[in-house]
Amino acid sequence: MDLEKQLHDGLEAIPGLNADVAHLESQLLRYIELITKWNNTHNLTSIRNPESMVTRHMLDSLVALPHITGSNIVDIGSGAGLPGIPIAMARPDWHVTLVESSQKKAAFLLQAAVVLNLPNISVKQGRVEKIILENKVDTVISRAFSSLERFMQLSKHLCESNAEHCRFIAMKGAFPDMELMQLSPQFVVENIVAVSVPGLKAKRHLVVLRYRPA
Repeated sequence: MDLEKQLHDGLEAIPGLNADVAHLESQLLRYIELITKWNNTHNLTSIRNPESMVTRHMLDSLVALPHITGSNIVDIGSGAGLPGIPIAMARPDWHVTLVESSQKKAAFLLQAAVVLNLPNISVKQGRVEKIILENKVDTVISRAFSSLERFMQLSKHLCESNAEHCRFIAMKGAFPDMELMQLSPQFVVENIVAVSVPGLKAKRHLVVLRYRPA
């Protein structure tokens, strides 16, 4: 299938996207080109086929959109900018902070924000537990970052000033039974949503949590 058509059809199939699909499609194609270029020397992602990037990176990131609350988003362990960059493209009225410990990947994220003209993105290079943000955070999201418990332990401080309203979204594959059983009582599961990624047969779940300080 033609890459543009694959992406267009996939975007059209995502419920609640509420974005300018033509503009978003153009931005995402440029983003895929940029990842492909950098991947040759920096190994940003193990997925190197552009068609697979459409499904496994772009569309997989965007299915979380309808479940995000607020306008100040933090993407933990962003890597090549996923899911943060596609989210920032789809919602230019939101501010997305990309947190990445790797200097090389953080350099890519900074370059991507400039090349793709995304003024609503900021990049923080460092370990998430040492990151301090000035603005109140509405949603902390992670994709393939770590276990639920570790994700919450490392990033809970980001929501301490807005604990009542801030939400955490962990993007998972299969239903994470064991990880849910290992969660500390201070981390409350509000919802677990089964999501369908256009063109992808594998299972996907979003675990929505909040932090209840002692």
